[in-house]
Amino acid sequence: MPVPVGVLRLPRGPEGCSRGFSPTSPRFQALLGGDAVTTTAAAQGARAALRQRYLRGLAAARGRPTRFCLRAGVRVDAVFGAADVDAVAFQVDALQTPLGVQAAALLRCADVLAYSFLLD
Repeated sequence: MPVPVGVLRLPRGPEGCSRGFSPTSPRFQALLGGDAVTTTAAAQGARAALRQRYLRGLAAARGRPTRFCLRAGVRVDAVFGAADVDAVAFQVDALQTPLGVQAAALLRCADVLAYSFLLD
């Protein structure tokens, strides 16, 4: 005999058509662990600082020999060229793979686990 299961219904959201909690409600504030606006602003500031460091690292890597660690333990060497705005691919030159050397190539960022280069 099947056992009936209770249905949990969330309260209506601030728009009236969705279900969820208003970000200004006391319950949401308690779950967040503080003021939502302050926490969100602090998190956004931290993300902006990390993004700026990442972009400076990309700028420093341009034109330098770089080692890429890819999925499945593959390591390749190349001269770093550029990265697209959406961080979807890295453009590299003189890609040295186990199968040979490619004059130019695009490496998908999803396949790159890490990359390293030497600073002068």
